[in-house]
Amino acid sequence: MSAPPTTRGDLRSGSATATLVAAVLGFFVITLDALVVAVALPDIRDDLGGGIAGLQWVIDGYTLLFAALLLFAGSLTDRVGARRAFGTGMAVFVAASAACGLAPNLAVLIVARQVQGTGAALMMPSSLTLIRQAYPDPAARGRAIAWWTISGSVAAAAGPVSGGALSLASWRMIFFINLPVGVVALVLLARAARSPRRDVPVDWTGQLAAMVAMGGLTYGMIEAGADGFGPPKTALVVAVVALVVFAVAQARGRHPMVPPELVRSRTMLIASGSGFAFLAGLSGTVFVFSLYLQQHRGLSSLDTGLVFLPMTALSAVLGVPTARLTEKFGPRLPIVGGLFLMGVSLTVLATLPASAPVWLLALILIPVGCCGPLAMQPTTAVLLEHVPAHHSGVASGVFNTSRQLGAALAIAVFGALLANHTNLLPGLRTSLTIAAALAFAAAAANLRISAPPRPGEGSRNRDRRCSRSWGTGSASWRRGGGR
Repeated sequence: MSAPPTTRGDLRSGSATATLVAAVLGFFVITLDALVVAVALPDIRDDLGGGIAGLQWVIDGYTLLFAALLLFAGSLTDRVGARRAFGTGMAVFVAASAACGLAPNLAVLIVARQVQGTGAALMMPSSLTLIRQAYPDPAARGRAIAWWTISGSVAAAAGPVSGGALSLASWRMIFFINLPVGVVALVLLARAARSPRRDVPVDWTGQLAAMVAMGGLTYGMIEAGADGFGPPKTALVVAVVALVVFAVAQARGRHPMVPPELVRSRTMLIASGSGFAFLAGLSGTVFVFSLYLQQHRGLSSLDTGLVFLPMTALSAVLGVPTARLTEKFGPRLPIVGGLFLMGVSLTVLATLPASAPVWLLALILIPVGCCGPLAMQPTTAVLLEHVPAHHSGVASGVFNTSRQLGAALAIAVFGALLANHTNLLPGLRTSLTIAAALAFAAAAANLRISAPPRPGEGSRNRDRRCSRSWGTGSASWRRGGGR
């Protein structure tokens, strides 16, 4: 795979390529800003003040609004068209990035990060829908999604290191770097074909309930970290009530935000659970290790970024091999293998002695980052292949909501565990153990993926078998002569 795939059909390859590059740049900055800030947290604290709770909100202010609005953004994408939704999201994201870089205090920075998360939420599902529209051929689409996933891996690789390097000049530079990338993406988006629109009613009850539930969960866990775990926090009680309201609204509402067929889909449930476990492990690990390495081991922000470099750099080059592996053996092998390796890596990290050398930590962290291309790349492709085209936006919204909710809750819970110990090491070990358990559970769930069709099976039987399982994506790639 030496170049972005071309497409067949009415779209010109130039238009499709411009669409893909715009979507890739959007996913790049979304992923970058989820990770680049973690390494700079001590510098932000030195400049603007605040304790662990304030630093948690610098990250979770972004992640929370991102997760809370993804379901709405998925429905909005189907309603107004992917191109308009993506363009609006990118414009909001760029403006908020500038506000983050100019923030005079911690409160303004947190609010600007929330606006950033709003823009990211609009971009995420629309970027995948743009790819689906630009590449109607399943084989070409699978390769396009591989490029989209690779961009996230590259951003993850660049995040910690660039955060540490840019912080040497000023932590504000980590936000200003988004401006030129966003402008280029908007210019390329102008060449994209117009997206179809659907008259999709807005489920206001479900959207508001989802926002309150996710906000209450995150705030409640951060509050628990500051005040200590004890009786249920008010925010957590509110979150549970809102979650019940959301479930009732989806089950009995006339126009539910999440269509019933998606709720009943085993593919949707397994994909969402896997995304939750992966991003909880990745984001939570980067967060706790960024604080541990700088506060407990005395590393600088740049040295901390370099510790994550082997993990993220290798993950950045696994996109193409993973696509080929999936085409040959089906999605079960890379997904289960990636999640299992992540769980093993986190378990080992949780049991290492406090005297373990930093180079050993960097080495054992590698499988955590590699889980992204190994597990999430085929999961994303198969999910898009499985759901009906008119539900691609909301399906992407559900999938990415689960991912970002995993990140937000991991940072909230792990931050609370760290805040309850004067020594960070016990909280770090408990956090890693929780993340490992989630990864192992997701790997076990994915064992239910059906094996790829045997050679010689009739196409009708193969298609019927694929429509019931994750095998859809790998089979379509093989039929399309995936490279």
